[in-house]
Amino acid sequence: MLFTYKAIDQANVQREGTVEAPSVDAAITAVQRRGYTLVSIDELGSSGGMLDFEFNFFSGVSHKDVVILSRQISTLFQAQVSPLRIFSLLSAEIENRNLQIVMNQIVEDLQGGSSISRALAAHPEVFSSFYVNLVRAGEESGSLEKSFDYLADYLDRQYEIQGKAKNALVYPAFVIGIFFIVMGIMLTQVIPSITKILIDSGQELPIYTKIVIGLSDFLVAYAGFIVILLGAGTFGMWKFVQTDVGRRALDEFVLAVPYLGDLQQKLLLTRICDNMSTMLSSGISIVQALEVTADVVDNTVFEEILQESLTEVRGGRSFADSLSEHKQIPGVLTQMAKVGEETGSLGNILGTLSHFYRREVNNAVDTMIGLIEPIMIVMLGLGVGVLLASVLMPIYNLTSAF
Repeated sequence: MLFTYKAIDQANVQREGTVEAPSVDAAITAVQRRGYTLVSIDELGSSGGMLDFEFNFFSGVSHKDVVILSRQISTLFQAQVSPLRIFSLLSAEIENRNLQIVMNQIVEDLQGGSSISRALAAHPEVFSSFYVNLVRAGEESGSLEKSFDYLADYLDRQYEIQGKAKNALVYPAFVIGIFFIVMGIMLTQVIPSITKILIDSGQELPIYTKIVIGLSDFLVAYAGFIVILLGAGTFGMWKFVQTDVGRRALDEFVLAVPYLGDLQQKLLLTRICDNMSTMLSSGISIVQALEVTADVVDNTVFEEILQESLTEVRGGRSFADSLSEHKQIPGVLTQMAKVGEETGSLGNILGTLSHFYRREVNNAVDTMIGLIEPIMIVMLGLGVGVLLASVLMPIYNLTSAF
C-alpha cells in the first residue's frame, strides 16, 4: 500500500512525501526511521475500487526491473559516481512507477544519513535479504563497486535460468489450454446436434460413441456446476498453498514428480550454490550465508535442510557433513564442498557447482522441449481422432445403408 505523509524534520522544516508499506503501522515506522516527526499520514487512493486494484497489481516491481537496476548501479559505481548521485539519477530515469517511488524513498534515506543497505532493507518487497546482505558486506569491506557487480551478474544468471524454465512451459500450457477449449465447444455445441440424428436413425451405436454422447450430455446438463466447482476448487487450492502446510505439500509434490522434480531440484541447487558462492566471495561468513540462503531459496524442503545445516554449523560441524545426511543433496555436492572447506576455497567450489547445475538445467529444459512437442502432437491427435471417429463412423454406416 502507498501512503502520503506530512512530517517535520530535525531542522523543524515541514516534509511531505510518500512511503510504501504493507500497513499503516509499518508506514509510520518507515517515516520515523528517517528522523521525521509525523504530523499526518493517509493511504493514497484509499477510495479504492477495482481500477485501483488492477493498476497496482500490474505495476509491481518485477525481477527484470531489479536486474536492469542492479546492472545500472554497477555500471555507475564503476564510473566512480557517488552513491547519492547514482540513486538520484536512476530514480529520475526509471519508468516503473512503483520502483520510482521506492528509489525516491531510498534517495531521501541517503540524504538523511542512512547507509545504502539500511535504505534498501526498508523495501523487502523489492530487495531481498540476500541483496541487502551483499550490499552491507560491500559497505563494511569498502568494496561496494564489487558487491553491485556481483549482484548484477548473479541476478542476470538467475533471470536467465528462471526465464528459460518458465518459457519452456508456456507453449505446452497454451496448446493444452486451446485443446480443452476446442474439445469443450465440440462436446457442448457440435456433438449434441449430431446426437439427435444418430438416435433418430435407430441404429446400434458403438460403445465409444455412447461414451462420447454420455460425456456430452453430462457437460451440457452440468456445465454451470462444473465451472463453479472448478472455480471453487482452484480458489481453495490457492488458499491452501498460502498456508505453511499447503506450501510444504506443494513443494514435496513437485519434487516427487518424475522429471519435473529432477528439474526443480537442479534449479534449487543452482540457486543455493550461486547464492552461497556469491556471498562467500564477498567476504560474508558461512553462517550468515546459510541464514540468507535459507530465507531466499523459496522451497520449504530445502529451506529446512539449510536451517538444519545452519544449526549444525553453528555447533561446530562442517558445512559438507551437515548436508550429507539429506537425500535431496547429491553426493557430488557434499564431496566437492568438503574439498572446498579443506582447501579454503569453498566459494570457488560452489561457484563451479553452480555453473555445473546451471548447465544441467539448460540441458534438461532443452530435452524437455524436444520431447514435449511430439508427445503433445500424438496425444492431441489421438484425442481429436477418437472424438471424430465416434461421430463419423455411425454417420458413415448410416449413409452406407441407403
